[in-house]
Amino acid sequence: MREPAPALISGVRPGSLAEEAGIEPGDSLISLDGRVLRDVVDYQFYQAEPEVEVHIRKANGLEEVIIFEKDIDEDLGLEFERATWDDVILCNNNCFFCFLKGLPKGMRKTLYMKDDDYRLSFLHGNFVTLTNLREDDWKRLEEQRLSPLNVSVHATELELRRKMLSNPKAPDILEQLRRLGALGIQAHTQIVLCPGVNDGEHLDRSIEDLGALYPTVQTVSVVPVGASPKLEQWARERDGIELVRPAKEYASELVAQVTRWQKRLRKERGAAIVQCSDEYYVHAGVEVPPASWYAGFPQYENGIGMIRTMLEDWKRTRRRLQKLGPNALAGRHIVIGCGTLIAGRLQEIAAEFEQLSGARIEVHPVTNTVFGERVNVSGLVCGGDFVRQLAGLNPDCYVLPRPSLDYFGRHFLDSRTVEEVERDLGAPVAFATQWSEVLRILQHGPTRPGRNRAPNGAFWATGTS
Repeated sequence: MREPAPALISGVRPGSLAEEAGIEPGDSLISLDGRVLRDVVDYQFYQAEPEVEVHIRKANGLEEVIIFEKDIDEDLGLEFERATWDDVILCNNNCFFCFLKGLPKGMRKTLYMKDDDYRLSFLHGNFVTLTNLREDDWKRLEEQRLSPLNVSVHATELELRRKMLSNPKAPDILEQLRRLGALGIQAHTQIVLCPGVNDGEHLDRSIEDLGALYPTVQTVSVVPVGASPKLEQWARERDGIELVRPAKEYASELVAQVTRWQKRLRKERGAAIVQCSDEYYVHAGVEVPPASWYAGFPQYENGIGMIRTMLEDWKRTRRRLQKLGPNALAGRHIVIGCGTLIAGRLQEIAAEFEQLSGARIEVHPVTNTVFGERVNVSGLVCGGDFVRQLAGLNPDCYVLPRPSLDYFGRHFLDSRTVEEVERDLGAPVAFATQWSEVLRILQHGPTRPGRNRAPNGAFWATGTS
């Protein structure tokens, strides 16, 4: 890792201590209490004291030192251009199912960075394998209690996991998870399921092993491998592995297998722990579990519980529409663009929405031509596909999925900006994840999306450290 550079300040929250002190976007943070910080985690951790000394370099090159006296849980209000200032910890694995290997050219530059950084796992919910941790990293985890972390397990059997990671030196993940537990750190884990590799009895073994580590292991998600044609070919040629899509029979058997484990773990541990990707329920034609089985939806961004969250939100939105009356939104017309996986469910709800409100709501499934039609979730549809397949429909407003944008709500996966897509579609563009947001758009018009909801770790001043 290189020495950390001064942290460029990209924003100062209105009304914050930093704004009152005259700190501005474009300034740089040199040190805090004499410490040169490595990343946003350091900033959050060390600024939690009741008195902090902040060394700032102004945009004009002048430097100043500001002493803040504050409540221990009061944030200074600084936002930064990057999360890490000493580079990103890169992945040392070579998985045959790595989604990055299937990326075409011309995507957002950050997508090509093969990170495996536990700090980004804590800050933004990235999944990491923990195969590259050094003793210095473990000491930092002990000091700062970065909890929870999102951990990619894939298989708990050591040799099978090493095979999947193509890393013969990968440590025993169960020992690592136990070590995290001894430090008071919890984990949400995932198993990317590759048919014929880590499913069947191997999946049973992994669920049993991880369930035994509850409450250190809070959840176990089982998600399908997302294979583009390029990745399918690479896995076939290099490892002789077919990354097949989940057929209905396979998905049905998997849902039944996971359901058996959920019932057993609820009885033994008091929590379902293991959760199945929404995609499997759709392919199986099975209703998703009730909200109580998702334990607060900690793996929502991993495609776990999105449908249940939508359905619960729709119940509340439907009641609001019934109070508004059948013609409250008459004459208004929107087009909802989405991935092909969820389109049928959205069309059913849209039809009921129309009857209750008088609005015209068209749901258009958008085929993924960038990653291949097998990649069918809304969050991986690129701006170019939305434009090519939705332009000319002439609604009052297009409503696109918020997960298709980056964390800041500015760019699609193919680097197109919101403004560029809006220009090419020829109508205002709004973004939503729930039907209540669609109602708000119909009532009040489109607004620009803000930062994404991220499962950031608990703040230290709450006593979790």
